[in-house]
Amino acid sequence: MVSAPGMFRQFPDLFGPEDRVQRAIDTFKRAKAAGIDSIVDATTYDLGKDPDLLREVSEGSGVNIINTTGWWLDVPRFLRGVSPNQMAREFIKDVESGFRGTDIKAGILKCAADFQGVTEDLELMARAVSRAHLETGLPIMVHSYPTGQVARRQIEIFTEEGVDLTRVKIDHSNDTTDTEYLKWILDQGCFLGLDRYPGRLVSPHMRTTTMKSLIDDGYGDRLCPAHDCICLHIHKELPDGSIPLEHEFTRSNVDQYLYIHRHVIPDLEEMGVSREKIDDLFVNNPRRFFEGN
Repeated sequence: MVSAPGMFRQFPDLFGPEDRVQRAIDTFKRAKAAGIDSIVDATTYDLGKDPDLLREVSEGSGVNIINTTGWWLDVPRFLRGVSPNQMAREFIKDVESGFRGTDIKAGILKCAADFQGVTEDLELMARAVSRAHLETGLPIMVHSYPTGQVARRQIEIFTEEGVDLTRVKIDHSNDTTDTEYLKWILDQGCFLGLDRYPGRLVSPHMRTTTMKSLIDDGYGDRLCPAHDCICLHIHKELPDGSIPLEHEFTRSNVDQYLYIHRHVIPDLEEMGVSREKIDDLFVNNPRRFFEGN
């Protein structure tokens, strides 16, 4: 689910029909039946994280959900002047004690920057996440903007903070076909999140072609393809006054969490990628990223 803090509980009817939680459970049951045992939920507090909802969907579907703490792009003015150490302490609590009011703990850290670059507010969060990483040992997933090569500055910050770059994954990296830039990131030791399937800025086929090129160049052990798929979102009224039962994201990706199974893996096999390499992409590489080896 993507929204804003507290919105799902305060204004639930904005999220579509009353069976919204069951819709999420059913979606994940289909994923589980196809062999997807674990996913990473990338929503931070400012993206409307609801740990109790995630637990309900996990228990109802049988899919293990790895929770995220850290920060995305929406830094409110009320946080200006807060130090990286203060935010790091809050993130560490999410890891060690659990999200407030629950015993649900984070298993990964997140920070972000987009087309504006690494703003002052987002640099604060990147440094806070870096310090939480040093304290907890958890890996870091990084929302980035490859068209602007924003990861160059993000990696510079991580280096200044003493982060082990082999525990960093630069996400949304298949929004570009610039393999020179992507190989530079990989050469720093980072993983690549190729996680915008089916995506908009680059065709699905070119995303897979770029991934195949990186595999051929010897980087296949640090690539992590994924969907960036959203199950629950606000349903917006159309000009005629109707509200669609299906969200626009679902209409643009009818396969939801099975898109990779149905389209990407067959394309990789057609390109000559072995089953062993495919297992690396979806099983062994994520394991290495989380375990740090």
